[in-house]
Amino acid sequence: MPTNIKEWKVEDPTFWDSTGRKIANRNLWISIPSLLCGFAVWLMWSMITVQMLNAGFPFKPEQLFTLAAIAGLTGATLRIPSSFFIRIAGGRNTIFFTTLLLVIPAIGTGIALQDQNTPLWVFQVLAFLSGFGGGNFASSMSNISFFFPKRMQGLALGLNAGLGNFGVTTMQVVIPLMMTVGVFGALGGDPITLVKDSGWILGKIPAGTPTFIQNAGFVWLLLLIPLAVIGWFGMNNLHTDEVTPNPGSPLGAMAKITGMLLIGFLTAAAGLYIILPAPAGLGAPAMAKWFVIAGILAATVFLMKLIPGDIKPNLKRQFKIFGNKHTWVMSIIYTMTFGSFIGYSAAFALAIKVIFGFTHVMGPDGVMLHDAVNPNGPSALTYAWMGPFIGALIRPVGGWVADKMGGAKVTQYITIVMVAAALGVAYYMKAAYQSATPEAFFLPFFLLFLVLFAASGIGNGSTFRTIAMVFPKEQAGPALGWTSAVAAYGAFVIPQVFGEQIKATTPEYALYGFAIFYFICLVLNWWYYLGPKAEFKNP
Repeated sequence: MPTNIKEWKVEDPTFWDSTGRKIANRNLWISIPSLLCGFAVWLMWSMITVQMLNAGFPFKPEQLFTLAAIAGLTGATLRIPSSFFIRIAGGRNTIFFTTLLLVIPAIGTGIALQDQNTPLWVFQVLAFLSGFGGGNFASSMSNISFFFPKRMQGLALGLNAGLGNFGVTTMQVVIPLMMTVGVFGALGGDPITLVKDSGWILGKIPAGTPTFIQNAGFVWLLLLIPLAVIGWFGMNNLHTDEVTPNPGSPLGAMAKITGMLLIGFLTAAAGLYIILPAPAGLGAPAMAKWFVIAGILAATVFLMKLIPGDIKPNLKRQFKIFGNKHTWVMSIIYTMTFGSFIGYSAAFALAIKVIFGFTHVMGPDGVMLHDAVNPNGPSALTYAWMGPFIGALIRPVGGWVADKMGGAKVTQYITIVMVAAALGVAYYMKAAYQSATPEAFFLPFFLLFLVLFAASGIGNGSTFRTIAMVFPKEQAGPALGWTSAVAAYGAFVIPQVFGEQIKATTPEYALYGFAIFYFICLVLNWWYYLGPKAEFKNP
């Protein structure tokens, strides 16, 4: 089978059965583990920051929340150029190169974590580079959307995204496990002694135990290098006018990808400089982040329009999505589902640690104190993986059910559930953060959070099915990529909001705000896709 496939007619049943199915499935099953590693590297800071707190790294909780937020914002921004990689570079070239780039933050993080005196700015730079993994989702989903006929896209995209999302769970299980043993020997460096209780999926690890925290970065090299090789030899570029008119040479394709990624890094860095507190940035007020995100989106698209050469006409065709109102409607709705999934995944472990791992008692001056370790607190590393696991596992089911029932109807049901669950989580979060025994409220908090993850996972599948049905073939891939880029800012916003509200001692306000946003999405989904004036009925 040639690297560049010049005939691709998957809507033709004869071609699909004789040729297309085998090629599409091979590309899908190479794409999935590559995307899984992208998610793992992108979201690994949600686990690393908890262990940095346990190992006595000299940083405050709100500083550690910013690491996950930095990776979240950068990964979301890189999805914007990544949405258009398949058009200009081809699927095989893109997946190989973007998978290989993940080696950079993986190695860097492993080295930096070997020393507790590593300054915060080094971790901030590495979190910034971890954004490579977040960007990969847009190009991966765009690529797979072209390989399958429309009637199968709910399941195919659900498998790619859902099993790719398992990178979050895989990371949350693998990292705590790998930190318990020196699997890399002398190459991995010496362990650091825990100063607070830690844990893994089977329970607590007491203070005083050595931890190989650096393995959180090094472990991904065991997967990334083989996957890059498999992608190079096993995947294809669809060299057709609809998909990739001119993939060019692999080196040329990689040069184009690098240039477009640099635009995303530039705008993300500018936005972070405005938002982050001194000395890393200007420390703009909390409200400024909403305007900064809008500015990053606009600036990234504007700079991409200025790219010279053969990229420009290809991007011009793809930019037609911005004249389609459904691009903006689905961007908001998908932010509710995927933005919640990825944001909660980034913040869940540290939120458990900060809210339930400490006691909350009234001080002698009438101010609540939140800094005494709670000996009965649950281990964040024991429980945090379960939410993303459920959300990722159920996403293909959401796509499959949406293929049967219609995407908008499924989205409407899960949105109602998300409003109710968010309000429930807020109630128990408030109760816990005002209690000397917060563990008494952990079970209902945890179960309601699992409901939030499950509902967001089903909605991830149903919204992508809607996008595949609403947009014409040429626009579907970029629309999938763009909406995923906007939604991925949840990985920045949610940890940032949690950090702000925990600093203000009102963490429940974060969930109240999210519940209001979910209700707005409920109205939008009904108006555009279910109500009497809907242009597309239950797509």
